[in-house]
Amino acid sequence: MLDNLTQRLSGVIKNLRGQARLTESNIQDALREVRMALLEADVALPVVKDFAAQVKQAAMGQEVIGNLNPGQAFIGVVHRELTKLMGEHNDALNLAITPPAVILMAGLQGAGKTTTSGKLAKLLRDQQKKKVLLVSCDVYRPAAIEQLRTLAAQLEIDFYASDISQKPQDIALAALDYARKHYHDVLIVDTAGRLAIDEAMMAEIKQLHAGLKPIETLFVVDAMTGQDAVNTAKAFGEALPLTGVVLTKLDGDARGGAALSVRHVTGKPIKFIGVSEKPNGLEPFHPERMASRVLGMGDVLSLLEEAQRGVDVQEAEKLAKKVKSGQGFDLNDFKMQMVQMRKMGGVSALLDKLPAQLSKAATDSKVDDKAISRLEGIINSMTPLERSKPELIKASRKRRIAMGAGVQVMHVNQLLKQFEQTQSMMKMFSKGGGMAKMMRNMAGKIPGMR
Repeated sequence: MLDNLTQRLSGVIKNLRGQARLTESNIQDALREVRMALLEADVALPVVKDFAAQVKQAAMGQEVIGNLNPGQAFIGVVHRELTKLMGEHNDALNLAITPPAVILMAGLQGAGKTTTSGKLAKLLRDQQKKKVLLVSCDVYRPAAIEQLRTLAAQLEIDFYASDISQKPQDIALAALDYARKHYHDVLIVDTAGRLAIDEAMMAEIKQLHAGLKPIETLFVVDAMTGQDAVNTAKAFGEALPLTGVVLTKLDGDARGGAALSVRHVTGKPIKFIGVSEKPNGLEPFHPERMASRVLGMGDVLSLLEEAQRGVDVQEAEKLAKKVKSGQGFDLNDFKMQMVQMRKMGGVSALLDKLPAQLSKAATDSKVDDKAISRLEGIINSMTPLERSKPELIKASRKRRIAMGAGVQVMHVNQLLKQFEQTQSMMKMFSKGGGMAKMMRNMAGKIPGMR
């Protein structure tokens, strides 16, 4: 997401670094490139004009003119203005109401409302310890109710059963009554997808809103619809008192313009972004962090938060004690590292949050989720004895393991080589002063990287 925009802006900043200072002339040249980059990313034209004007005004300030590093000065200005453009800070859900707090999900057909409803329920349960109830009022799309029921079962979230023979209003009010009687903290109501111009459907969702009186009304929009996302959000905003926007499919081929435009045009905060199809692929939207990603600085804070949620602390401590006691690092431990990486959203999710140069280096090294899965499959083809004592794996065992995993013998050899490199790092870590050595030798030795 936003890769082309990041590359274009990086080029602008690189050109400025060769200048002695920021002047009106080179700022004008840089802004011309910034405008082109934003337009190519499908950012709305009025937004581009306002943004360029704000950047020019800030860059021409006295504190920037005298800066000895124009590239850094300009990127600082662009970062601040991008952050302002997208809302400055994260707008969290407002659930400060007598339970159940009702969240109404609205949006176009195919925007991802049903999937997002499930992801949001999981996020509220896992991160805020809320008891959540899901209900579908979509009696029009075939199997829409069944889709949400299946998703709720997979995520182990409570689901209120409804039927296509019922009216959406009746379903919603019955679910609200059920949520009250069963002490749910939050009720998430998935509505039917509709076109902004469909007056009958828009009238229906207005009735749902009037009957439920939701504390949050979220507009779910597909980021890949570009500038149309902004226009439809505006149309829904005129029909409903929206409290926020959820941008989905930011992991796709979207040029990303919607992320930079929707807050400015609609005045509604982006509260969440969909970053993958996985159940944990919904993240709170932080404008400052997104601005850092756009400018190729990465998003280290989100990466650390993901690590805290995904890493099994007990398993990590257990491994540290094992290594320090001299018992060694075996293939079971190696596999556990890959499982932890998968819990954090996989390699692609981690690379998206790394600074551009590190992310490119990892991509060039062919580190990906497919490589991680292959390594895990090879380890699964080994016997418990082979995993605990890798030194036993010779030619005949390698052939058997390769056949069992459906790979070639060379892939088994690659895994064993990567394991040996990781094992040697663990040995250094267990010795006094080993951390510095380990960090110097880290490059190219992450599981799945060749």
